[in-house]
Amino acid sequence: MLRASTLILILNSAFASDVLLTNGRIYTGNEKQPWVQALAISGTRIDIAGSDAEILSRKQARTKIIDLQGRTVLPGLIDSHTHLWMGALALHGFNLATPEVYVEPKDEAAFLSKLRGYASAHPKDKVLFGRVQFPREATHELLDRAVPDRPVVIHAPTEHEYWVNAKALAMAGISDKPLADPEMEKFVVRDKAGKPTGVLRDAAMLLIERTLPKQALSEKADWMREALLYMNRFGVTSVTNASGDLAELEIYKALRDRGQLTIRVRMAFANVGKKHVLTPQLLADLEKARKTYNDEWISANLVKFFSDGAGGPPLYEPEEFRAIVTELDKRGFQIMTHAIGAGPAKMVVDAYQAVIETNGPRDRRLRMEHAMNVPMPEVSRMGKLGINASMQPAFCCFSDRPDAPSNVWQSMRTNQVNVAFGSDWPCSWPPAPLDGIQQAVERQLRQLFTPPAPNPNPSFVSPNERLTVEQAVAAYTRAGAFARFSENRLGTLEPGKEADLAVLSQDIFTAQPRDIGKSRVALTMVGGKVVFDDRQQNK
Repeated sequence: MLRASTLILILNSAFASDVLLTNGRIYTGNEKQPWVQALAISGTRIDIAGSDAEILSRKQARTKIIDLQGRTVLPGLIDSHTHLWMGALALHGFNLATPEVYVEPKDEAAFLSKLRGYASAHPKDKVLFGRVQFPREATHELLDRAVPDRPVVIHAPTEHEYWVNAKALAMAGISDKPLADPEMEKFVVRDKAGKPTGVLRDAAMLLIERTLPKQALSEKADWMREALLYMNRFGVTSVTNASGDLAELEIYKALRDRGQLTIRVRMAFANVGKKHVLTPQLLADLEKARKTYNDEWISANLVKFFSDGAGGPPLYEPEEFRAIVTELDKRGFQIMTHAIGAGPAKMVVDAYQAVIETNGPRDRRLRMEHAMNVPMPEVSRMGKLGINASMQPAFCCFSDRPDAPSNVWQSMRTNQVNVAFGSDWPCSWPPAPLDGIQQAVERQLRQLFTPPAPNPNPSFVSPNERLTVEQAVAAYTRAGAFARFSENRLGTLEPGKEADLAVLSQDIFTAQPRDIGKSRVALTMVGGKVVFDDRQQNK
């Protein structure tokens, strides 16, 4: 009688796979078989996860073998909250708010030198884009001194403010006269004389975006491809894109048509900090998006709301918010809502409960984005209502308040809240899940939007809310897949699922917590195709 293992080898030998990954330490995320040595892949999907002997039995002449050389492998990392087009702009323009290059306007000489140098090196750019940490009291005069002849549009790292020069103000039609739209006007920062300072917040940012010179779709696609490949370097294989419209969806389609879409995109309709109004045009756009884009690469049955901006009071009255999300839920759209403050978070939970009670039970997977300051009673309600929390480890731990801890990840898990992690890139830089895993495990006190300084005696915030490495990895994989309705295809490395994975330079499960973020991605695969390979540098 044949032994079971022998029978498996005989059966496997009757089939051939396209790619075999062998000699690895592969974390599948499958609770029934968490660790394997090797994977067999055919087309875009995994055939078998098992031992080297099982997988090598599927080798034939055309089979490609990737020797992992003992490296650790994770399921493809899912960034559950990002802004791809904003990231593309940041990569294309000047970026003075990264760990490698950090210059603030208060260092006036260095700041002016950087801007003038960039403008000189890009004489053909009609508008100059940048990313800088600037103060609320910033004015356009400093930018005018650096670049007087072209519009300059600088994004704050939060992506909730623009700082622009006089040319950009004129381009957008912003003058000393108040805007006709009071909803826009209240977000235009003006001085005591009523003159625009050059700082535009939330909804007013649209005034700039609507008047930017038109770009050819091919150029937008080139910029976006650079952004996608940049994220692939960090092992990211899928995202929930937390802002966008039909025009942005066309960019992803153009890349897919070229065979250059290297990240699976689920896009939410939203403009940063702007209230939705259910106009016939918006409803038509939403219906067109979900009918046109509904596959494993591009999907768009998702609408995002802002209950507040970068903190501050709610943007909606509770009744107003409840009515609009109830209507969209009735039409079958998934809802996600940005909520930073405790009051807005409660408003979101209240509204979601009303949605469920009004429209009845269904698998809707309501989401709260950021969820940084959710009061404990609301955490319990989130679990009971099945609300997903989409959170960013990079935004953890800027203060230590035992009376009101933020980012209560472990408490949420205890209350059966599905916690999915992301970067909010380019709000955090870079979009590195391995850094996020380290922060989830450590919860080190940090400064917001400034490079971390060496600290021999770091402080840690609410250690009881730390996650284990396995829990943090799950937040970037299984939980992210569930939050985007993709758990049947993504999130774990199992037979039948997409071959999306990341090969690491070191084993983060055995590394010291302080060293997890030093790990690098050596190879990223999406749908069985290698989209990033840096193994020689990461030996």
